[in-house]
Order: sequence, then C-alpha cells, then structure tokens
Amino acid sequence: MITSDGRFAIVFNGEVYNFEALRRQLQIPDGGWRTRTDTEVVVESYRQWGSGCVSRFQGMFALAIWDRQCKSLFVARDRLGVKPLYFAATANHFLFGSRPSALLAARILSPQVDPQALRFYLEAGYIPAPWSLYREIRKLEPGHHLLLSDERLTKSRYWALDNIEPDAAMAAESESSLIDQLAARVHAAVSARTVSDVPIGAFLSGGIDSSLVVSAMRRCISRVRTFTLGFHEEAFDETADAARIANKLDVELTVERLNAVDLLELVPRYFEAFDEPLFDSSAFAVLAVSRLARRDVTVALTGDGGDELFGGYPYYRLVDHLARAYRFGSGPRWAAAHVLRCVPGHRAALGAEALSQRDWLGAFAFMRSIGKDFERIGDASIYEGTMSFSELLRERASRFPKTLSPSECAMRLDAAYTLPDAYLQKADIAKMANSLEAREPLLDHELVEWAMRLPVKWKLRGGTLKWLARRLCERDVDKRIAWAPKRGFMVPIDVWLRNELREWAGDKFRSSLASSGLPVNVSAVLRLHSLHLSGRRNTHPILWAMLVLASAAEEGHA
Repeated sequence: MITSDGRFAIVFNGEVYNFEALRRQLQIPDGGWRTRTDTEVVVESYRQWGSGCVSRFQGMFALAIWDRQCKSLFVARDRLGVKPLYFAATANHFLFGSRPSALLAARILSPQVDPQALRFYLEAGYIPAPWSLYREIRKLEPGHHLLLSDERLTKSRYWALDNIEPDAAMAAESESSLIDQLAARVHAAVSARTVSDVPIGAFLSGGIDSSLVVSAMRRCISRVRTFTLGFHEEAFDETADAARIANKLDVELTVERLNAVDLLELVPRYFEAFDEPLFDSSAFAVLAVSRLARRDVTVALTGDGGDELFGGYPYYRLVDHLARAYRFGSGPRWAAAHVLRCVPGHRAALGAEALSQRDWLGAFAFMRSIGKDFERIGDASIYEGTMSFSELLRERASRFPKTLSPSECAMRLDAAYTLPDAYLQKADIAKMANSLEAREPLLDHELVEWAMRLPVKWKLRGGTLKWLARRLCERDVDKRIAWAPKRGFMVPIDVWLRNELREWAGDKFRSSLASSGLPVNVSAVLRLHSLHLSGRRNTHPILWAMLVLASAAEEGHA
C-alpha cells in the first residue's frame, strides 16, 4: 500500500488487532482514510509516531516501510516472533522477505552454508535468530526493528521478555483470584482475534492450551468449528480427548486420520514450503491439519505458547533438581554420574551426561539437544571458531533477573529461541502453505508479560506442571482433560522410520546427504540409523533432522 501523498510505501504480513483504537488516535492528512484495513493504520502510525509505532501494535507482524522523501527503510518484527523476517545487506543491496528462498531468488546472494548455523542445527534441531542457514542471510530477532538510512543499517530492540521480574505480590494472591485474572486475559486475547469477516475456527488437540482457547471462543462467537488429526498408532492419537472437549463445549469437530502413506504424500509440499531445515517432524501434522481446516475456514486460532508461559514441559521440573545437584560441587556430581553409567539403559546414561556438563544451563541445553550423547555427526570444521548451543543459552540467561529459578530461566529460554525459531516458524510456514491465517491468542504480549510476572509457584507445584492453567481448565472445560498427562502434538516418526519409511530414509542418507557436499559425517549418520532400526535407542530426532537437511540439499536449498 502507498499513502495518498505517495511518500510512504508498506509491505505488511500479519494482523494488528487494535487497529481500530489506533485509527481513532491518528491525525490523518487531507483526504482522510481510504480503506478500513489495518495496513493503512500501520503505515499512518509510522508517519505520525515513527519507529515508536510498533510499541503500540497488538498483534503479529513483519513489515517494511519505505520513506521516499527521506530515502529510508524501516523494517520490524512482532514481539514474540510469530511472523518470520529474513534480510541481507550487501555493499549495493538490501533484501528482505518472509523466507530465505525469496532472498536467494534475487541471485545476488551466495547460498553458502553458515558453519555457526549448521552447528546450532546439529545440536538443537533448529537455527536461532539472528542466524540463518546461509552466511549472507540473517533473521531479524523478535521484538526488533531495523532502520536503513544514509547507507547505515541500525538494529534496535523495542521489546524483550528478558528483564521482566516476577511479581512477589502475586505469590500472596489467592488462587481463585489468579484463575479469574488468567481467564480474563485469555478471553480478551481470544476476543481480539475472533473479529473476522471470513470463516474462523480453531485447532483442538485435546490438551489444555487449545481447550482454553476454544472455551474462550465459545463465549465470543456463536459457531465454533474445530479441527484435529488422528493417527492409527493409538499412543499418538488424541481424537478421543478432542471429541470429549468438543462435546463438553458444544462446538463442531472435524477429524482426519493420518498414516505413513499420507505423510509421504506431503513430502513434496513440505520441502516446497520449508526452505530452511527444521527437525520437528510434527510439521507434517501441522501441514495436514491446516489443509483440513482450510476446507472450511480461512482463519484458525491455536494454543501455541502455553507450555513456555505456564510451565508445561517435564524438563522444567527436572532442571530445578539438576541445579540443586550442581550446587554440591563437581565431586558428588561426578560420583553420581559414575554410578548412573553403571546402570543399564540409556535413560541412566542420559542422566549421567546431564550431570557431567559445565553447569545446569549446560545440562538444560543437553536435555534440549537432538544430539544427546550420540557421536558427533558434523565434521571437525563446524566446531572450530563457533559457539555451542549451550553457550548461546548461557549468554542469554545472563540478561535475566537474578531472582529467577532455573525452571523460570528455562521457560524464558524456550520462549526466546525454541518457540519463535522452531515451533512458530513451523506453524507459520505450514499454515501459510495452505493459505490459512493462524492467530495465537496465548502469545498476546500483555498476556505474556502477565505470565512472566506470575511466580513459579503458580506454574510448577510439587510434581505438577502448569498448575494455574490446569486449574482454569478444570473450572471452565473438563477435570479429566485438565489433569491428564501432557501429550505433545507429534507424529509417530520413530515407528515409521523402523517400518514404512525405513528404505526411503536409508536411500536419502546414502544418496542425497552423501552427495550434498555438506560438512557432515554420513557414516556416523548411517550408524545412528542402524542403531534406531535395532530398537536399542530412539534416534529419530537427529535422523529426521538429517533427512530434512538432505532433502533441502537435494532441492537446492542448502
């Protein structure tokens, strides 16, 4: 869109939900408003408030605004990183887009792989911002903006979760009061995101987060359509829980079941959309459920972000125990690690390795790693002069308030890296590939800030994860769903790699990966493949990461 006077031009991806309120605050030049869109409000906000406009936006966005008069370009990304934004600056060009393939298509940049990014990928299974797989391309971090002016590029942060202090007063509040506050904030966030002039629905996985979102939707709109996937493997199937919730909340539910053949049919679509490697195999499930939802709706609400905000992953509980062990010094830890190494089974071996790290942050990075205690599969050149994933986490955690517990630090690290660079990236690509607009009410920045102030006692209580969210779910949805064990939105890749995908995977390793020219030890990958097929260890996360990397190389994306 170009403003009526021709001065400003905007490229905008996303939604600003409070644009009507902003419209009333803006002073518009002669001619008045030309549209009823949030895009016009965004560009006029920049005209009036400059770079400070982004702090007024409630929503998800990646945007660029060109000022023809000042010859300057303003580029910004939303606070939580819901929308992706890549850029590259050369001596003569500045390129930006939602995907790295868009930048490479200009044929100005080299597709040379960045060793630092590849190391992060081999360790974490994704590439954290500001890195991308390619040396010359960077990702703009969440909550940041760029200004290109007078041939100078300036990057600034306008929002961060790093320095938000837990509120001691909230520790003394009653549980019922906090449940009411959480319910009100979820309702407000959902209400803002259910305003739509096109059909709207929601993903319903059978877990707490999507249940809370759908429950709030039920109070905002009369007809709620929900969508979920089922799997023939019972251990991965959540359709019974989703049906229970849909019945309880009186909403419509559409179910589709997947098997390995369905997954393989999605492979070309996956690699067409995912032009930067990502280990998370549940991306196929998100592609499939997005395709399912798009048949009936144009917009879908999700429950993304609830685990990172309210303590939903088991390793948050474990990291507090590990941190206590690290306070005893190296001697007792090494002794405990030695004992664990003598215990049969790989779980004990993993515990021993976690106790052998430099500090509890190293132990946390080890738990989040896809490499675990397997042999390194990267060539030695990758590890020379590059930073480890644990060093990245350690540097970021140094900015957090000193009062945070290890579990709270772990939640913020996930919110800072894993959420935007793995989970949200996966979700955005999969949904946009199906022309489905996704909205994430639990990532409303005001709700996020409230969650960061919420003391950890309301997130982890004894052996229970996600305490306050469970209590709200118990009150507003269903007691059985509220207290059920966590089940992630996963596909049974580990089973399929031993059966239906066995030959396909082996061929990919021996052909595509071996001929890719990437600094990866293919023999080590094949040994991990054999180990997985034997059933002695489950190596599917790193195997899938290598399959994605091999296919990316085959398609020319690496």
